[in-house]
Amino acid sequence: MIRRRLGRTALVAVLLAACALLVTGALRDTLTYYRTPGEVLDDPDATRERVRLGGDVVPGSLRHSGDLVVFRLAEGGREVTVEQRGTPPQTFREGEGAVVEGILSADGVFRSDHVVVRHGNEYRPSTSPAGPVDAR
Repeated sequence: MIRRRLGRTALVAVLLAACALLVTGALRDTLTYYRTPGEVLDDPDATRERVRLGGDVVPGSLRHSGDLVVFRLAEGGREVTVEQRGTPPQTFREGEGAVVEGILSADGVFRSDHVVVRHGNEYRPSTSPAGPVDAR
């Protein structure tokens, strides 16, 4: 009787461990982390790998030149200059949070090919007065 109970307990433990491994393996590719400017600048290997860099767009740093957009991302008192090819999203603004994907070059400029605008998780209704909708 005790052997049977011990065997069942061992079987349940093995099944739970297997499920946990499957879940963590599946989530590994779906979680997306980004690094701050300070973390990227302090990492000597940052120029060798593609990373996500997050921070706030420094007010007054946004410049457009053809299809090149140059701005600075800051967080925790550290800043990184970012060069982005292509048009960023319409919600991309100075003073707002952004996450960029790319590579930090040897000259300290982050070369980005993808921009995502960070936003808060709070919903706020529009502050503009709602006018009547013409249903004709």
